[in-house]
Formats: sequence, C-alpha cells, structure tokens
Amino acid sequence: MTIEQHIEELRAELKNAFDATERRQIEVELELAEADLMVALAEQEGTLEAEPPF
Repeated sequence: MTIEQHIEELRAELKNAFDATERRQIEVELELAEADLMVALAEQEGTLEAEPPF
C-alpha cells in the first residue's frame, strides 16, 4: 500500500468514526502519514536530505 492510499483510507475512516477517542487516534495517524508523505516528496525533489547533518 502506498502512503497516498493509506492517507485516503484514513480519511474515509475518519468520516465514519463517531467515537471521539477513535476519531483522535485516526487524526493522529493521518497527521503522521501526511508528514511522511511530505518528507518523501521533499526527498524526491531534493529539497530535503534524509541523512543527519553530522
């Protein structure tokens, strides 16, 4: 599964989640997945280096 597919699944789950605790868990997982996607895109574009600076 790609990051994009995972994000879409999480968004669908979020729309159908009624329990506040479940919604918050999905929101956190969605935020992390979106951050992972941003990092992956930045690495592809060469605007971010994944190696530590030291």
